[in-house]
Amino acid sequence: MSEGIYLDHHATTPLDEGVLEKMLPYFTIEFGNASSIDHVHGNAAKQAVEDARSKIAHILGCRKTSEIIFTSGATESNNIALIGAFRKYKDRGNHIISTAIEHPSVLDTLEYLKQEGADVTLLPVNQYGQISLQRLEEEIKENTILISVMFANNEVGTIQPISEIGKIAKARKILFHCDAAQAASYESIKVDELGVDLLSLSSHKFYGPKGVGGVYIRSFSPMVRLTTVIHGGGHERGFRSGTLNVPGIVGMAEALVLAEQLKYTEKEKLRKLRDSIYIELKDAFPDIKLNGHPEKRLVHNLNIIIPGVEAKALMHKLKGKLSFSAGSACSTVKAKSSHVLQALGLDEEEIYQTIRIGFGRHNLLDTNISSTLITGIKEIKRK
Repeated sequence: MSEGIYLDHHATTPLDEGVLEKMLPYFTIEFGNASSIDHVHGNAAKQAVEDARSKIAHILGCRKTSEIIFTSGATESNNIALIGAFRKYKDRGNHIISTAIEHPSVLDTLEYLKQEGADVTLLPVNQYGQISLQRLEEEIKENTILISVMFANNEVGTIQPISEIGKIAKARKILFHCDAAQAASYESIKVDELGVDLLSLSSHKFYGPKGVGGVYIRSFSPMVRLTTVIHGGGHERGFRSGTLNVPGIVGMAEALVLAEQLKYTEKEKLRKLRDSIYIELKDAFPDIKLNGHPEKRLVHNLNIIIPGVEAKALMHKLKGKLSFSAGSACSTVKAKSSHVLQALGLDEEEIYQTIRIGFGRHNLLDTNISSTLITGIKEIKRK
């Protein structure tokens, strides 16, 4: 087992032991292919998938369980939603509106769609990472067919006004997609209340297994159609072909049910933990600055600039003691500054002095996070 305290829950979360227990039979005893419904083994697997679909649909407030399509994660879900919607509705228009701080799986997909004729507008954000609803309305054109805005940012934790965006999109009869990967554990996600037509989830962000996720596709008012992106077999109502990951799907549903049950008590505990650690750091180093919105943010997110301390140096100093991030973990293969922090107006020096801490369920038992951080920062500042 890895040493130290894990503080990178935006990148991934540990699989809950109760979730693992629910999954285990589907690796061994109930190993059937959910598409092989001519025999009992296949039927048992299919039933497990449909039970999981029903649980997730209920939590999201879907009108039909069939509105949930299983994928390999939010990256695939974002691709299916964006590419599928653009190709299906491009005869009505080619304009897509998104934001400058979306996850790379959205931004890179939009960049790809430009090759197919998409006209993409990326909304700027203020110093807190929020978009302007007025600016959104101003950017809508007659040929706007899709708006894509993440629920909560994976780096600075800022939460967007999703329901208000949904109302704007609905009034203009524009499809609205939301990447909700980071929000599922801690925010209420009811698709009708939010006014979303497409929504992406990733299991490993809420203590479920890696390699499984889902996309919600509205079936009523309006009925959303998507052009198929992954071909071969017509699984998942033709939206996503491929043999279903039955253990993963069972685990995803169980994890989401558990997250829903623990949501409000866990939110309060994590908020107190985060705020207490920030206060202790701020007392020790008054020049520390908070990135993201001070209130409208994910409760487990702490993204801070530590003047005079390079983030990578602090990570190296505390290696084996604390595991946290110096930027978006999903884009570390690219040696460049965070596009999110750039969009907030930070300069290069501030960006390289920024760390992201993502608290989680098991950090509630840890009491030496602050002292370890403070000691590490002091040692670097003394050099």
